[in-house]
Amino acid sequence: MKYILLMSGTKAGTEHYHAWSQKDIQAHMDVLHKINKDLTDSGEFVATQGLSGPSEAKVVRGEKNGVPVTDGIFPESKEFLLGYWIVDVANADRAYAIAARIASAPGPGGVPTNMPIEVRRFASYEPQK
Repeated sequence: MKYILLMSGTKAGTEHYHAWSQKDIQAHMDVLHKINKDLTDSGEFVATQGLSGPSEAKVVRGEKNGVPVTDGIFPESKEFLLGYWIVDVANADRAYAIAARIASAPGPGGVPTNMPIEVRRFASYEPQK
């Protein structure tokens, strides 16, 4: 079953992250890269990607005269999507275990960040008979 693991954050949280020492950032990224390698080796990895900040985000709500109708940037948003992993695993418990590893990646001084990771199963629709 495929799951998406969504990492969200706040403006304050991302500002805090950018203030980390280079050593702490490298330790954090090393753990995330190790998780990606382990998932690849186990055949569970599908994709992962970090996203640009909300200052580049637009919400598209249809089109008018052939032009997309967009709403602008939402700096007042309390949380925004930072990135995601897509995994193909045997069950929800395995997806939760992977999310726990991601959430436990170290922050400053090696203390786990405990970043919340939302776990959502891809919907599957059976063809109608």
